[in-house]
Amino acid sequence: MFSKAESRKLRQDFWTSFGKSFPRKWILYNTKIRDFSFKFYFDKKKAMVSLDIEDYNIENRIKYWDKMLSLKAILTNEFLPDAIFDEAYILDNGKEISRIYLEIHNVSIHNKNTWQETMVFLNETMQQFEAFYYEYEDFIKA
Repeated sequence: MFSKAESRKLRQDFWTSFGKSFPRKWILYNTKIRDFSFKFYFDKKKAMVSLDIEDYNIENRIKYWDKMLSLKAILTNEFLPDAIFDEAYILDNGKEISRIYLEIHNVSIHNKNTWQETMVFLNETMQQFEAFYYEYEDFIKA
């Protein structure tokens, strides 16, 4: 067991190490589309890279979700074959979003032995998401 302070320090150490190991500006934190963003996640059980559509305006969320569904075959055939599409993903806070994601299990931010595997996963997955997004950005934004 780790105290909250120890856990916080491990999280900080991981993300600092990730930034040093894979020094790259991840442009897609800001897609310029409101409530349409790419995210990294790593906890005690899994790591995830996701594209979240969080718009409170349900019509906008449906519009972007439909666009992503129309591109699903391209995304899964050419970029991320294991991508999971979840139209109604429930966050821990109870909020419903639409999410496209990839995750790996059996890794833990508290276990430094899994950090390298996780860093490679996050880096490679995000690069593929970015390549896909840049290729189809005009269609998604239209």
